[in-house]
Amino acid sequence: MPIIENKNADYKRERAVAVINAQDVSSPEDVANPGASCWIKMSDVSVEGLRQAFLDPDSRVRLESDPPPEKHTEFIAASWQSSGFLEDAAIHFNENLNVLIGGRGTGKSTILESLRYVLGLEPVGEEARKTHEGIVRSVLRSGTKISLLVRLNRPSERHYVIERTVPNPPVVRDECGQILNLGPADVIPQVEVYGQHEISELTKSPEKLTRLLDRFVSRDIDLENRKKELRHHLERSRARLLDTQKELSQVEERLAKLPVLEVTLRSYQQAGLEEKLKEQSLLVREERTLNTASERVESFEKSITMLKGKLPIDRSFLSEKAVEDLPAKNLLREADVVLAKLNSDMESMTSHMTEAVQSARNKLSEIWARWEKWKQSVQSAYEATLRELQKSKIDGEEFIRLRRQIEDLRPLKEREALSKRDLNAYDKERRNLLAEWEDIKAESSRKLEGAAKKVSKTLKERVLVEVRACGNKDPLIQLLKERIGGRLSEALDILNQKDDFSLPAFVAAWKEGKGTLCSQFGLTPAQAERIVESDAEVRLEAEELELPTTTTIKLNVSAEGQTPVWQSLDDLSTGQKATAVLLLLLLESEGPLVVDQPEDDLDNRFITEGIVPRMREEKRRRQFIFATHNANIPVLGDAELIIGLSAAGEAGQGHAELIPEYMGSIDNHQVSAMVKEVLEGGRAAFETRRIKYGF
Repeated sequence: MPIIENKNADYKRERAVAVINAQDVSSPEDVANPGASCWIKMSDVSVEGLRQAFLDPDSRVRLESDPPPEKHTEFIAASWQSSGFLEDAAIHFNENLNVLIGGRGTGKSTILESLRYVLGLEPVGEEARKTHEGIVRSVLRSGTKISLLVRLNRPSERHYVIERTVPNPPVVRDECGQILNLGPADVIPQVEVYGQHEISELTKSPEKLTRLLDRFVSRDIDLENRKKELRHHLERSRARLLDTQKELSQVEERLAKLPVLEVTLRSYQQAGLEEKLKEQSLLVREERTLNTASERVESFEKSITMLKGKLPIDRSFLSEKAVEDLPAKNLLREADVVLAKLNSDMESMTSHMTEAVQSARNKLSEIWARWEKWKQSVQSAYEATLRELQKSKIDGEEFIRLRRQIEDLRPLKEREALSKRDLNAYDKERRNLLAEWEDIKAESSRKLEGAAKKVSKTLKERVLVEVRACGNKDPLIQLLKERIGGRLSEALDILNQKDDFSLPAFVAAWKEGKGTLCSQFGLTPAQAERIVESDAEVRLEAEELELPTTTTIKLNVSAEGQTPVWQSLDDLSTGQKATAVLLLLLLESEGPLVVDQPEDDLDNRFITEGIVPRMREEKRRRQFIFATHNANIPVLGDAELIIGLSAAGEAGQGHAELIPEYMGSIDNHQVSAMVKEVLEGGRAAFETRRIKYGF
């Protein structure tokens, strides 16, 4: 067995021997025996197909005892309806490795960008965006309809058709052809499409690199919901704090006038006006008292209005139809009875409360009317007193106005106390919310750290991935630029360069004042003062930010078998950078991966030693669609479907040709001939290189 498995050093061979099941079959029943047969992959049943299978058994031979390929999301077929370059073209994809080959201008990029377009995916980089928009506008053109049939296998097998007509948005249809209220991302969320050189653009963004780790993080719906809910609570907390602070500020501003008014009042009192206008002065206090009584009733009216807004209670989720297929539907119906009773009680209570408030309002109106009569009865005496005072050149009306101002302000003392109490309560609530917010962000970061370790372990001695929590300070910098502005560029550079930056610590220093900002974060007094003097809302918004985790990727640049030499992306060549990222892209995702000419940014050695082996391993559980000019990808990767493209017609008016004879695997004679012609430069060129290399 060690010899067969190529594990015996004495019998070590460069190419592993093909192992097949070949137990004797003496009756039809014997065929069902697992040792009697095996699976051999070939595009056509032929001797050449068998030869290729035995040359590449890891990819093309599967024993009955081997685990079957994993089911995964896949593109089944794509078609185009247009009068343009892809007129009436159609492709039926393989579930594993698909490779498009052909000369320049044959439509490879157009096909891949069509897949991106129908899925509504946005390019990662600026250059990729320009290329994509150019192909949509100039090659696909307005009116072209792209249809993509996809199959999902989890939790059960389902089919969807995604359609898009340039320049309209995509639509999704179910298996019956009905349009669904879903987008492509809802149906097939993990698909990735990268155009020419786009992987190279991806390496320039630490934040976008972090997104590559998302596929290795087990999706925690509860954590995501907690995040959304907490964001909402924080926004509401901010609004409450700001409203209360604003109200308190207005109350304090008005109350600041009270001491001055009281001093003036005492001077009038010392002149004997208090005694002379005593009844009118008391009328002012009585009027204020009645106004306060009316305000108390108003507060209950507002509460009743809010309560009525929550009625009737929504019980649709407990309807007969909603619970009819649930095992505990009888128990759930009891919950519906409870809510129905609650709804009835609440409606009855709101009705009683409305009547009680209206009764109070009516009685207060009656009291107001009686008081107005009382007021009129003392008005003549008041006017006589005013005339007497005028003879002495004393303004009695000014005294009454002063008294009314003071009486209007005194109830604000109570409002001030209530506002301060509310402010303290809201501030305490926010501190608790922020503590929970930091815990949730830390939990998300830990999940990414776990994903980074998992990737590094999977790509052992190839790629090393490290993450840094809150490494991307762009959200904070953008907030400060937009909401504060001014000459803050140097300050923002200082913050951006801090590796140990803590957002809670920065906000705490901001709250304490410019001195703390200067000492702890190295800002100049002018920079710190500008930040500290900004609106309170800006600081509260800063507290609620989530600074994304950044990712550092390192590649082992040493030769295979030698001591690893790790270099970060910044120190790598363009090809090495793209190699490291592509190795991540090939890993663990259920959605298809579409890449246009990955070899443009890759070193050939890394394609052969790193990319192709990983691709061969992953294609059993994921669909790949590549366009390439490099023979190593379809040949060494043993593509299950090679699609040969050619162009016909004059330049600018031609169309792509997808000839069925040039679709298949390398075991197909015509496909093999096209690979040699297109990717190797023809048989003569290949033979010349072989002879020169001495192979």
